[in-house]
Amino acid sequence: MLPNFNRQITLASRPLGDPGPEHFKLVEKPIPTPEPGEMLLKTQWLSLDPYMRGRMSDAKSYAKPVEVGEVMVGGTVSRVAESNLERFRVGDIVLAYGGWQDYSISNGEGVMRLDPAKAPVQTRLACSGCLA
Repeated sequence: MLPNFNRQITLASRPLGDPGPEHFKLVEKPIPTPEPGEMLLKTQWLSLDPYMRGRMSDAKSYAKPVEVGEVMVGGTVSRVAESNLERFRVGDIVLAYGGWQDYSISNGEGVMRLDPAKAPVQTRLACSGCLA
């Protein structure tokens, strides 16, 4: 049974120097429900990468900044908790981009099923092109 909330870490303010706890906010929201053509992912592992510092800034960059109040972005290894997609079944382990939260919704675009028999699944967060 799923808990009745989704913990999310959102960007509370834009850091001018090093980011600290004051720049983030823990938010609890209802767990989203997947619509037709979507699936619900439960985050198992989260990647924390240097590029995320740039995404906290609203300076012109190669990537869109995270808006204040939005969930912080990030790659995830997730387990499919519910699925309305033929390609993915409940229990599949996937590489996704769910961000800093317990649960995320995906339409399957850019999501890759992982095989735990090939390597520990969390290694895919640091090695996106490995073991394809």
